[in-house]
Amino acid sequence: MPFRAAHLCKVGRSKFLMKPHPALALLAAAFCTPVGLVSAQLQVLDASRFEVNVLAVGMDRPMELTVAPDGRVLWIELTGKLRIYQPNSGAVIEAASIDVFAEQENGLLGLALDPNFVENQHLYLLYSPTEFSGQRLSRFSLNGNTLDMESEQEILTFEEQRRECCHHAGALEFGPNGLLFIATGDNTHPGGDAQGFAPIDEREDRYPFDAQKGPSNTQSLSGKILRIRLTDNGYEIPTGNLFENPNDGRPEIYVMGCRNPWRIGVDQKTGFVYWGEVGPDAGADGERGPRGYDEINQARKAGNFGWPYFIADNQAYRDVDFASNEIGAAFDVAKPINRSPNNTGAEILPAATPAWIFYPYGDSDKFPELNAPGGRTACAGPVYDFDAKLASGSKFPPHYDRCLFAFEWSRNWITAVHLDDNSQILRLERFLPDRRFKRPVDMEFGPDGSLYVLEYGSTWGTNDDSALLRIDYQAGNRAPKAQIQLANNISPAPLLIQPTASGTFDPDGDDLSYSWRMPPAEEVLSTSPNPQITVDSEGVHNLELRVTDPSGLSATSTIPVLVGNTPPQVRFEFPKDGGFLAAAKGAQWGLHVFDAEDGDASQFSASMLQKVSVEVTTYASSMPSDRASQAESSSPGRNAIAQSDCFNCHAMNRRVVGPSFMDVAARYRGENTALDDLASKVRLGSTGTWGAVPMLPHPQHSLAQTRQMVAWILELNQTAPMFEIQRGLSGFLAPLECGNGYVLTATYADAGGKVLGSLNGQARLRLRHPAVEAENFSSRSGTSTLSSETATNGKFIGAINAGNHLRFEAVNLAGIATISLRVSSAGAGGAIELRSQNNAGELLASTPIVPNGAWEEWYEIELAIQASDELIDLFVVFQNPNGGGGLMNLDRLYFLRAGEKIGDFTE
Repeated sequence: MPFRAAHLCKVGRSKFLMKPHPALALLAAAFCTPVGLVSAQLQVLDASRFEVNVLAVGMDRPMELTVAPDGRVLWIELTGKLRIYQPNSGAVIEAASIDVFAEQENGLLGLALDPNFVENQHLYLLYSPTEFSGQRLSRFSLNGNTLDMESEQEILTFEEQRRECCHHAGALEFGPNGLLFIATGDNTHPGGDAQGFAPIDEREDRYPFDAQKGPSNTQSLSGKILRIRLTDNGYEIPTGNLFENPNDGRPEIYVMGCRNPWRIGVDQKTGFVYWGEVGPDAGADGERGPRGYDEINQARKAGNFGWPYFIADNQAYRDVDFASNEIGAAFDVAKPINRSPNNTGAEILPAATPAWIFYPYGDSDKFPELNAPGGRTACAGPVYDFDAKLASGSKFPPHYDRCLFAFEWSRNWITAVHLDDNSQILRLERFLPDRRFKRPVDMEFGPDGSLYVLEYGSTWGTNDDSALLRIDYQAGNRAPKAQIQLANNISPAPLLIQPTASGTFDPDGDDLSYSWRMPPAEEVLSTSPNPQITVDSEGVHNLELRVTDPSGLSATSTIPVLVGNTPPQVRFEFPKDGGFLAAAKGAQWGLHVFDAEDGDASQFSASMLQKVSVEVTTYASSMPSDRASQAESSSPGRNAIAQSDCFNCHAMNRRVVGPSFMDVAARYRGENTALDDLASKVRLGSTGTWGAVPMLPHPQHSLAQTRQMVAWILELNQTAPMFEIQRGLSGFLAPLECGNGYVLTATYADAGGKVLGSLNGQARLRLRHPAVEAENFSSRSGTSTLSSETATNGKFIGAINAGNHLRFEAVNLAGIATISLRVSSAGAGGAIELRSQNNAGELLASTPIVPNGAWEEWYEIELAIQASDELIDLFVVFQNPNGGGGLMNLDRLYFLRAGEKIGDFTE
């Protein structure tokens, strides 16, 4: 795919330059040291002051974003959606749905606001129309939060082939003086017979496989960065583009020789253009030329950047006759010549300009700061200029003054490239190195000096974890964070509790004062961070901790204390959690239930046994996770819930003190007034809706914030899997279909106390069919889920690069003797490793994967494995010592006990 990144702040009419205050010049200079050196003064930056806020989630392949002067964030999605985030309400509005051709990486590709947006409300979109084979740049008017489709004014169109995939780029960026830069890809299939090197196939009818038709064709707009000046009726050509004479080349061309300049940025101070160049796939140097590199480029003036004849620091490819496979001479950097029959422009081209930054699949010696596992998808973003006069509590600090923010869609990093006064590289510095961004796809500084980031999400395609982020830098005093740890908050009276403020902290290191009480009583029970408190009366009590820093900023946390009953103990005695169900036989399950007040379940009456229920849910995809961090944000509402005390009383899919969030969603889904009614209850509290235990009021949250919280809850679990209820202490599980799994959730609600109502005990058990489809992973790094009629479930895992992995959560290998892998490879092959707990954990088994020459002709490899009886995360790790991509495909894993074989089970 292709990508871009943004530029500076946009305030008032246009993207403006945030000029550094003169008094900060020396401070900024102190942060600039030669490449590879880091001065002691760099320690001045406090990375803990950065806060990552999730504004929205669940986009359908987000592409580009831009921030309006009023703080609204606009972004586009590949399938044609234009959406707007409203900062005041947190609402996401669909401004338009444009009819686009959304195949072969086409679609809605580029977005930019007019420099005079405040006055004219114009924006520009680059998209793939359905009625024309190519790309179209159009001007539209925005009417409030709605795109006026009737206002479309076509500015520029250019043809592209749609016989074969790929590479369309599409980023739009305004630079100084209102010039618009347009990134276009080479529109060339990277496969065929190119073997990962230069795709210069000149054979008849191989037009889609010849990059010489575009990037090195002076009369084509593909594989370029264009530069135009917009007018009321279209555009004009500014001075300084690559070709002054239209007979030599298209006058719109500023940069030629690009493969896939997916994401570009323009320095608003210098006008220099930066872009990430997504390179070819060869994992090692060969007879045809150099291995693949990705590039981050800087264009100070118009030029030819070499593709498809050169890459990296002008390493030359060789001329190849694809009909005879004869390898000719290396192309001449000083005088590249395009003699392809698909070339419609000049034969002799401008001399090639070397890449500014470049790196291969493996580690780079020249730019080691960019090394990371994964593939390669280089992107260039904005250049930041610190503005000392900007009144913002969230703007980035002077440490990043004159930094280009580059980022990697495949390696999940953002890197600050520190520039000197001549825009030369001083050094590279990983931004927030402890955070793994989820495929950053675009970024831009807003008028507040905060960095806005689009995350594409974990996989190639539509992702639930795609997100819009805002990254703030909190330079002033920060409020403390309060947290309560309490192990014994439910018990008969009297109850001695020993809460602790463990996890409470002040981000500025200030000394904190502690105050414990049980509202509505005002009495302070203790000022110790770890008190002992006795609760004599039965009922529901709310223990509150308030912490305060010396300046008066405070934070609170509350946890319920339930006195008058003991929660039941529930556990599965058999089978083993995380194990495998013998498909042909089914299995029995058995429970043990004990309650301090009700006794042992083996002595229960028939009516009491009916209160022991087991929900048996069948999953035809990945098993549901129970290890996801409750604090990990996935939406504004989810973020607010995680930072509040909601998880003290609620869980995602089981009752704690209050109902599960999924129960709430099921109860209120479809009610027109549910959003406002529940938002009000969250703020004011409620009693009796879900039983005797009241819900605490949360006045610290605004109505807009509680609406976000409730909106997130109401969207949960809209497509629930199939389930059934079994009752009692034992039951039977029917045989599973291939690739499916069971989750058993056992619950016992006790008889309750005199004052305190019934309490739940719960246990969970997961079982899988011995055949586990590779696409039913819990999470992954890299790879793609692809479709094929030859795969066992119609899908398989492909597009595998060295270092990629799949994770299968909660697996128990007890009794498993061998694991059979269903694989294929028409690529480089390599090895598959099975590891415990992480992708570098204990090696359980490994096997080489020998190419069989066909991507969809599968064969089985059986691995012997010895593992202890413990619940682990099983990692499937794909390796190749030479790095590279397109290694192999994986269709399925089959877990077999001693003496078993795949044919023993019905598929």
